[in-house]
Amino acid sequence: MSWKFYGRSDELDSMHRLLSRQRWFFCAISGRRRIGKTSLIREALQALPQAAKAVYLQVPDSDERDVVAVFADALKAASPMGLPATLHPDSLRRFSDMAKAIGTLCHAGWVVILDEFQYFNRKSLSAFTSLLQAEVDQLTGSACGGIFVLGSIHTEMTALLEDRSSPLYARVTDRMALDHWDFHTLFQVFDDHGVTEPEDWLSLWGLFEGVPKFYRDCANQGVFVPINPGLSAPMDNLGMRAAEALFFSTSAPLAEEAGTWFMRELRGASVSILRLLAQQQPCAHQQLSDAYQQSTGDDKPIANYLNTLIDRYRLVERQQPVFAKASGSRQARYQISDNFLAAWLAAIEPGVQAARVQPLSRALDITAHKLATHEGHVFERMIRKLMAEASRRAVGDFALTDMVTGYWNRPHDASRLVEIDIVALNETEQTVRFGSCKRSETKHDRASLAKTHQHIQDFLSTSNGKRFKGWKQERALYAPRFTDLQRTALQQQGWICVDLRDFRTWLVH
Repeated sequence: MSWKFYGRSDELDSMHRLLSRQRWFFCAISGRRRIGKTSLIREALQALPQAAKAVYLQVPDSDERDVVAVFADALKAASPMGLPATLHPDSLRRFSDMAKAIGTLCHAGWVVILDEFQYFNRKSLSAFTSLLQAEVDQLTGSACGGIFVLGSIHTEMTALLEDRSSPLYARVTDRMALDHWDFHTLFQVFDDHGVTEPEDWLSLWGLFEGVPKFYRDCANQGVFVPINPGLSAPMDNLGMRAAEALFFSTSAPLAEEAGTWFMRELRGASVSILRLLAQQQPCAHQQLSDAYQQSTGDDKPIANYLNTLIDRYRLVERQQPVFAKASGSRQARYQISDNFLAAWLAAIEPGVQAARVQPLSRALDITAHKLATHEGHVFERMIRKLMAEASRRAVGDFALTDMVTGYWNRPHDASRLVEIDIVALNETEQTVRFGSCKRSETKHDRASLAKTHQHIQDFLSTSNGKRFKGWKQERALYAPRFTDLQRTALQQQGWICVDLRDFRTWLVH
C-alpha cells in the first residue's frame, strides 16, 4: 500500500484556519526532528483552494555566508512559481539581504518556512534575528503571506521567541507543538499495512514510538511486506526485520540518524549519561551518578548535565512515585524519553558496531537480545500512555482523574523494596488500580503474582497507601497478548487482564 498522510486532524484544522484568514502570520512550530513539522505544513498548503507559493529553508548549523547561500538556492528552486520581480537570488550576500528578501516574499503573499530555526541562537548567526524583527514589524497587520519557524530544541526556540531580551520577543502570532502520533493513528497505520500482531506493535513502538518518518521508512524498505527474502532477520519478528532494513542493510536510511540527530548537539558527559541510562533505565540519581563515576573516573556532580538533558533537550524524563512532591528528587527515577534514542544506544548501536567485524547474523543476534530487554523497559511506559489516551477519549476500562504513575520506595534493605508498575487513580469514583506489566503473559506466573500482591499490600500499609482506605481497589495485569485460556484463569483469581488488542479495540472502533 502506498504511503499517505496520517493523523494530525486537529493540527491540520488549526493550520487551515491560519492559512485561510487572510492576515499575515508569524507561526512557531516546535517538536523533535522527524516528527512531521514540514509535512504538516506541506499537507495544509496543498489542501488550500488556491495553491500557495512557498519557499523552504533548512537552516544549516554553519555561518552567515553559508546560510545566505543555502537560502539563495532555495529561492532559485522556488523560482518557477514566479518570484517577485525585485527579488534576485544571486544578489544575496548577507543576512540583511536575506531578511529583506523574506519581507519582499511575504508582502507578495508568499509563505516562508525556516526549519531548524534554533540555530539562529548561535552567536555566529544571532545577528539575523534583529534584521528579521525589522521586517516582521513592517509585516504585522498586512493582509497575506506569513512565516513559519520550525525548531527541534525547545529551550533555544524559547530563548529566540519568548525571552524579553530577544529581538523577536512578542512577535509570534501563532504557536503549535507537534508531538508523536497518538495510538489511534498508529493503529490505523498498522491496519493499513497489515501489522496485526500485538508483539509487533510493541516492537515497532519500542523502536520508533510515534515518529512518522520512521514508519514511512519501514514502508519504503518493504518491512511491512509479508515476504522479503532479501533480509536475514527472522520473518516472524517485525521489529528485527525493521532493525535490519533500516540500520544494517546497504541502503539503511537510519544508519546515521542517531549520530546526526543528537551527537552533534551533545558532547562529553551528556552523551555518557545517556549511554549509561539506556543500559539500566529507569534508575535513581545516585545509581546513575555511581555508574557515571565508575565508567568515566569523573567524580563531578552530574545534576547539571542531567537537568540539561531534561529541560533543554527533553531527552530524559524525571519520574516520581505516586503522591511524591514534584520538586523532590530523593525518590525520582530517570528514563530516556525518546524510544528511538534509547533503542539505538541500548541495542542498535552495539549491533551495528559488531557487524563491522562479525557476521551479520551474529550482530543481529546481539541486537535481538538487547532489544528484548529494551522492550521490557518501554512496555510499562507504553501502557501508561495507552491508558491516558483511552481515558482522554472516554473509552477503555478505567477513567483517570490524574496521570498514571507507579510506586517505588528507597529502602536501605533491598529485601524491603516495594515496586508497583501502575498506580491509576479515579478520585471521582474513589477507585485505584494497581497494575503489573510484563512483555509476555507467561511472565505473569504464580511467583510474579504473589510478589505483585505482596508489594501492593506493603504499599497499602504505608502512609501514602492508607489514603486509599475505603476506596475500591483493582488489581490488573498487562501484556501484549493474553490467550483466552490464560485470561480466564487469571480473572478467576481476581486479576483484571488487559492487552494491546483491548486498547486497539477501544481506540479504533
